[in-house]
Amino acid sequence: MHTVCAIMTDAFLIYSRLQGNDLSTPQPEVGFPGLRAGDRWCLCVGRWREALAAGVAPPVVLAATHEETLAVVALDDLERNALA
Repeated sequence: MHTVCAIMTDAFLIYSRLQGNDLSTPQPEVGFPGLRAGDRWCLCVGRWREALAAGVAPPVVLAATHEETLAVVALDDLERNALA
């Protein structure tokens, strides 16, 4: 479920790469330019929750995050990590 809209941070991108999901490296063969800090991207709710536990969850764009996220992550956690 890629339902969490977030603003990428360097800390999260490094964490994701170390977890086996390199979002920073461009993959032109599939049209993926690679992400940089400041980019908006929809994340798998499980990865966002893992990043939250690791202290590197990227800020959430609440208005663009799907309500099904609430089946996995508490609203309080999303609100505490929402863009100001």
